[in-house]
Parts: sequence; C-alpha cells; structure tokens
Amino acid sequence: MKKKWKEYRNGWLLVVPLMMGCLLFYAIPFGMVLWYSLRSSAGRSGVFVGLTNYMEMMKNEMFRLACYNTVRFLLIGLPLILLLSYLIALLLKQQAERHMLLKSVLLFPYIMPIVGTVLLTEVMFGDVGVVNRILPLIGISAEKWLESTAAFWIVIGIYLWKNSGYSVILLLAGLMTIPEEQYAAASLDGAGGLRKFLYITTPQMWYSVFFTLLFSLINAFKCFREIFLIGGKHPNTEVYMLQHFMNNNFENLNYNKLSVAAVLLFLSVTIGIGIFYGWVRRKEAYRA
Repeated sequence: MKKKWKEYRNGWLLVVPLMMGCLLFYAIPFGMVLWYSLRSSAGRSGVFVGLTNYMEMMKNEMFRLACYNTVRFLLIGLPLILLLSYLIALLLKQQAERHMLLKSVLLFPYIMPIVGTVLLTEVMFGDVGVVNRILPLIGISAEKWLESTAAFWIVIGIYLWKNSGYSVILLLAGLMTIPEEQYAAASLDGAGGLRKFLYITTPQMWYSVFFTLLFSLINAFKCFREIFLIGGKHPNTEVYMLQHFMNNNFENLNYNKLSVAAVLLFLSVTIGIGIFYGWVRRKEAYRA
C-alpha cells in the first residue's frame, strides 16, 4: 500500500486541488439545485414535493417549445459540423505542414468576440442588411430574416461558421497520429482510397470524433449568447432555446423551474454523452 502511495503521490497532490475546486464550485451547487427542484420553493418555507415540479414542468408549453428547439438544433447542428469538419480535415491532412497559416485562419471565427459575430449577423441579415439589399435586385422581396422561420437556419449557419475551424483542428490532430506506413502497406495490397478510409482511418478516429463531438456540444450551448443578443429575452419561436427559458426564470427568481430545467438538461446531456462514449468504447474494443 505504501509503495503504491509513493508511486501515485505526486499525481494525487496535483489532482486534489482541482478536485476540491470542482467539489466547491460544481458538485455542491448542483446538489443544491437538485434539492431545490424537489421542493415547493427555494426558501426555508419550502416543503418537499418530490417529482411534482418535474411533472408540472412537462406541461409547460414554453418549456416544451424550448426543449424542441434545443433538441432540433443539436440533431441538425452536431452532425453537420462533424461532417463538414471531417471533410475539411481530410482535405488538409496531406499538406497539413504546409498550411500552418490556414490552420490559424480557421480559428479566427472561434476567437472572434461575440459582439463582432452579432454585428456581422445584423449586417448580413438585418432589415437593411446586405441580403435584403441584394434580393430586390433579382426580383425577390426583402424579409425580416431574424424574425422569421429562417432565423433557425441563420443560427445553424452562425454555429457552423464559428466552430467548424476548431473542430477541424481537433480532427486534424487525430488524423496526423495515424502512421503513414499503414496507408503505404494498404496501397501495396491494392487498397483504394475508400478502403483506406473505411479500414484504416475510421477505426482509429473514434476517440477523436468523440472529443470533437463533446466540444461541439459545449459550443452548441454557448451559441445561446449570440441568439440572446440578436433576439433578446423573447426571440422568434424558432430560436427560443432552453437557455432562454432558464435565463428568464432566473430573472423572475423562479428557482424551482430553473432548477428542474437545469437537472433535466444535465441528465439529458450526460446520458447522451454516456451512450456515445460506450459505443466508441465498443468500437475500440472490437478493433483491438
């Protein structure tokens, strides 16, 4: 036991401060949120009501609208950003060392200030924006794009434009770890580009895809900042996300609804990531 402690002592000394910080700033507050979600109110006068708050939340129309839009955004945005980023990474792989400047340029949208992104969106899709100035020239009437059903697809476009570059860098790093000797050996055996992709590239990229998906999911929830600045507290119903619902209830000091929404969001994201990670682990185990 003492021998094992000596082997891992330095590691534990480095990890313990981080664990204490996580406990203090994440675990304890989340425990309080979970407790509030099971009570009639957040104050001392509140009584334990069990899952009543959760059942009432499921009947809330605005909550269901927010969940629908959020799930739709994730189901469309995540596959698109993975596909787009993967294609770009594959195109850059062969000459990655010659495109250091290009890889830096890919990160420019990601590090662009939120206000800059919002201003760019207004310039392009505002009432007197570039799009509304061009469309009448080709016989199409101008529209209020940010207040129509097109707002959802504009948000998807913002998400892809802002975060694809970062995902490309993550996937490109994974592609660069695959030994070139494997592709050379496959070429000697007569394998074409498609077979190399299916049997060499894909099996060794599952963990890279997983981490890219994880960061893309985090960035998807960050996209709320741009939506909030463009549409305000009550945007078009097409882009009314779960974060809007939580933000509005926080301002109204409705901690019960806020707590229930936070817990459900945490459980949904955790379960989704767990399922995908388990699938990746099975793929890796099968490959081994």
